[in-house]
Amino acid sequence: MCPSLDENYWLGRYQRNQIGWDAGEATIPLKQYLDQLHDYEVEILIPGAGNAHEVAYAFQKGFQHVHALDIANAPLKRFQQRYPLFPSANLHHENFFDHRGQYDLVLEQTFFCALHPNLRNDYVKKMAQLLKPEGRLVGVLFDILFERDGPPFGGDKEMYVNLFTKELDVLKMEPCYNSIKPRAGSELFFVAKRPAKPQ
Repeated sequence: MCPSLDENYWLGRYQRNQIGWDAGEATIPLKQYLDQLHDYEVEILIPGAGNAHEVAYAFQKGFQHVHALDIANAPLKRFQQRYPLFPSANLHHENFFDHRGQYDLVLEQTFFCALHPNLRNDYVKKMAQLLKPEGRLVGVLFDILFERDGPPFGGDKEMYVNLFTKELDVLKMEPCYNSIKPRAGSELFFVAKRPAKPQ
């Protein structure tokens, strides 16, 4: 039976150091994607940021408008201590589904797989709301069906494409060639875009 995946659940995971999703640094797929971007004014959101390694990487590269969001406050507080120059207004301690904002880019890194599958339709609808027209959702998803209850919760390409295309245009969904070692062969790299406003 899946536990209630609320703030207390995730705080408990941090307190027990049960944070297997945390690679200890920004993961290669997202680092390499960010390395290709040269517009440092884009608005970026990283939901379920946790210890926010990707946030730190983007900020240190010079992205001026990167935002971290997490339901658990403790990792956000630690991040603020480690990076005192990061704007505190860009640290959002709240439920993803309550967040308001408009972004050019949302980075997906172990957030989708942390949500119970019954929230996946809501996730896609919320992403469509948070993205500006032609804004992009980019990241990695597990290409594996786990044998035990999550989190993490897995899936496969067909499942994700059917889900995402309800609200977004899927531009890419393919095996991830540059996963970190523990996840090699079990991830998909994807790019999805919110359609432009109708003429």
